[in-house]
Amino acid sequence: MQISGGRKEGSSSHIGSLEITMGTLGVFALLAVVGYVTGEEGARLLASKSLLNRYAVEGRDLSLQYNIYNVGTSAALEVELSDDSFPPEDFGIVSGMLHVKWDRIAPASNVSHTVVLRPLKAGYFNFTSASVSYLAQEGGQVVVGYTSAPGQGGILAQREFDRRFSPHYLDWAAFGVMTLPSIGIPLLLWYSSKRKYDTPKTKKN
Repeated sequence: MQISGGRKEGSSSHIGSLEITMGTLGVFALLAVVGYVTGEEGARLLASKSLLNRYAVEGRDLSLQYNIYNVGTSAALEVELSDDSFPPEDFGIVSGMLHVKWDRIAPASNVSHTVVLRPLKAGYFNFTSASVSYLAQEGGQVVVGYTSAPGQGGILAQREFDRRFSPHYLDWAAFGVMTLPSIGIPLLLWYSSKRKYDTPKTKKN
């Protein structure tokens, strides 16, 4: 997971992999940026965007989590998170919003926000960054930054996901029905023959 901090408007301004690896690298990146900005005055926000599902599947819920950390010395004001990277023709919104505002985020604190989407199409999709804007100080300039980006990953078709990961009960049932004659008929013949030869002969008076 890659963490990116804020930038002033007008200055120039990200990709991982899905199946979905997060953690140690992101922690090191976060600590490195925190160490760099501790001497600066005002609010300073770091933001991450991560996928909570191990697999993204067509027609199934996909959960995203946004985390925003204020590592500055004062509260961040008028904080706005905006994510325009999910076209409505490709994703439906199940719960949550892709545009969220907070009046303030206190120093040395964080907020999180979760959105549940539903992919409408299978294929590859580039999960890019969301933007975060805020005031670093009362009456100051608007600062614009970006979250980390989960990166490009595959959205599995429902049929493909079921083929790879379902218990395959129907397949096993069909296999059992198909193999039943090859096992059952010899067993029936053996049992019939056994009964025939095992029947005791009646003695004549």
